Amino acid sequence: MGSGQEEGPLHQLNQLDHDAEFSEDADTTGPQATSLEEQLLEGDKQTPSNGHGPFFYIGGTNGASIIGAYCRSRGWHRIQDSRREDYKLKWCEVKSRDTYCSFREGEQLLYQLPNNKLLTTKIGLLSALREYSRVVSKINKTCLCPQSKTLKMEEFFPETYRLDIRDEREAFFALFNETQTWICKPTASNQGKGIFLLRTQEEVAALQARAQSIEDDPIYRRMPFRAPQARIIQRYIQNPLLLDGKKFDVRSYLLIACAMPYMVFFGHGYARLTLGLYDPNSSDLSGHLTNQFMQKKSPLYMLLKEDTVWSMGHLNRYINDKFRKAKGLPRDWVFTTFTKRMQQIMSHCFLSVKSKLECKLGYFDLIGCDFLIDSDFKVWLLEMNSNPALHTNCEVLKEVIPGVVMETLEPLRSPQPSTPDPQGQYTAALPLPAPQSTASPLLRSSPVPASSPRGSAHDLARLPALQPWDPSRPAHGERL
Repeated sequence: MGSGQEEGPLHQLNQLDHDAEFSEDADTTGPQATSLEEQLLEGDKQTPSNGHGPFFYIGGTNGASIIGAYCRSRGWHRIQDSRREDYKLKWCEVKSRDTYCSFREGEQLLYQLPNNKLLTTKIGLLSALREYSRVVSKINKTCLCPQSKTLKMEEFFPETYRLDIRDEREAFFALFNETQTWICKPTASNQGKGIFLLRTQEEVAALQARAQSIEDDPIYRRMPFRAPQARIIQRYIQNPLLLDGKKFDVRSYLLIACAMPYMVFFGHGYARLTLGLYDPNSSDLSGHLTNQFMQKKSPLYMLLKEDTVWSMGHLNRYINDKFRKAKGLPRDWVFTTFTKRMQQIMSHCFLSVKSKLECKLGYFDLIGCDFLIDSDFKVWLLEMNSNPALHTNCEVLKEVIPGVVMETLEPLRSPQPSTPDPQGQYTAALPLPAPQSTASPLLRSSPVPASSPRGSAHDLARLPALQPWDPSRPAHGERL
């Protein structure tokens, strides 16, 4: 890249990440859900009620129409005053300390765990995975009993360095060479903001000089969180699998349906494609980052937006047709091997922070997990996102997103709600250690048949950590 492009990384590095604590994956200015749930959405246009409860509050626009429609269909009434404390459900894009302080455990439902940043920021996830690897390695060395096979971080997470730690960034600067592309990301931003590629020695030298000048600044030394340096540098996957010549990744969902005890589920999402053909040497980030926010910048987006999102069924059929025989893949690789791998990785990540999450009965969370498949069909975790985008601006999303929202809100169905529908969006309970406490009637799980691919809280108690799923039991049901 030329000198004009080098100014971009330096300018981005110098910006404060003021939203680090409250970053969301969603584009809150994007279009809202408009059609799949038309009858429900018509009901949601009613004037918010101040009558008898139960009441719900929605803060922000991300998925608000679908959330409101679902709650109204259950006889709940929307309130507009964020200060009211008589709600049963509060769903906010931006977390508020006051909300958590006044939360009534066992009586209310509150979206987003207060410290989900342990998973949903780049540095948080990196730190958690590193520490978990050290702990597991130490246990395996000292324990005499046979250990179940545990994923290794390097098997699914690209090599990564922290820019805010001197030793790590110096190690990166020392190893860099121009045969490998790297990608620099702010820890808590979203939608591709603040991301740039590092390809040349000149770019890396400029980054090194800028990082040093910031650290030497006396004002920076007094900053408690050192926001300008809160970044990671990650090895760029240069051999992505392509769909008709286009780069793609897969958005899946980690649903923490209950935090006391933990009930954690995996949910299928969709594939996100770039508009243009993949060129590894291109300086245009829209060819490297697949999210809708980046693709919307193209003048062709409105004309071709339906091509930027594939259903998982579409992806499965494509891989069956194009790669099954050539690569020796099992039939329905997407819904067997790939799904199993995503579940294993999600489980590993959740277990890395499980003991540190702030949990109360009534907290729940929905986390968007982004995976990349390389040309060797190796699965990589790119990142995990809080407040994942719930907009439905194309036909596939109109089919997928309402189901994601409705089953996330499944605990609202009755005084003694069940786990999400076994035939619905969420497809498998992640294998976690036995719960340490018993849920109250607010979020108590009803038994789920043993043949169900979903599982229940009792199933979780029987599953050892990181137990593989049985690929012969399709996790996708028939609703793709």
